[in-house]
Amino acid sequence: MSADHETAPRMNLSLAWGRAIRPMLQRGGPPELAPVIVSVDDFDAGVPRENEEMRLAIDKALAKRGHPSCETVANTIFPGALWNKDEPRQLLFVRYKRVLPKLKRSSPKNKRGLYFERMISGGPSGRENQLDFIIDNFTRRPGVRRGALQIAIFDPKRDQTTAALAGFPCLQHVTFAPTHSGGLQVNAFYATQYAFTRAYGNYLGLCRLGQFVAHELGLRLERMTCFTGIMLHSDHMRKSDLVGVAAAIDDTIGNES
Repeated sequence: MSADHETAPRMNLSLAWGRAIRPMLQRGGPPELAPVIVSVDDFDAGVPRENEEMRLAIDKALAKRGHPSCETVANTIFPGALWNKDEPRQLLFVRYKRVLPKLKRSSPKNKRGLYFERMISGGPSGRENQLDFIIDNFTRRPGVRRGALQIAIFDPKRDQTTAALAGFPCLQHVTFAPTHSGGLQVNAFYATQYAFTRAYGNYLGLCRLGQFVAHELGLRLERMTCFTGIMLHSDHMRKSDLVGVAAAIDDTIGNES
């Protein structure tokens, strides 16, 4: 890590998201951005710091158009309400599997699965829970290659189709990188992502996933970085719906270009 990087101001989740999608909200802004890299490194005991005004503005705009809140989107990646850090992680998996049928029935968009469901399945025979496998493998003995700390979401056997619109999964994979300073960096890749209906909640969910994995590995969450191949404006959100969001971003970021 360079000295300049060490002294750079911390980037909270709201600020990182706002800076990334701000060009879309400006007059004549593009309908998409490619690629987009967002990095969050401002945490309080693993919890990402946010700007309350910006978060409220986003949720208000989403509710107006009938879209799920940032919290609901985040829960598709990591169901934070089901996790108690003082209990064994297996209890989280049991609780999630118990409510999974209800989650799938709650929305037609969930019929092909949810992200956390993919994370706790699809692993090697007899150890299908990918998250549990990589955590157990890394903590069981010293010297495990750090490249083994990754989970796959996209499954070619199920997801490589000729459908014009699939909707799921846009998140392809997540990797976890322990650092020599005792920290953990989370890296995620999206092929495509909606800037306003999904991105903020996705970043929030990825940060919470990182908090969970860092806790289980006995590390400190340092950074969440998300690479998006194509960031899309559309998804039934007009610029007129986002006036409050734009104002909250301007109030937070100021006159940055």
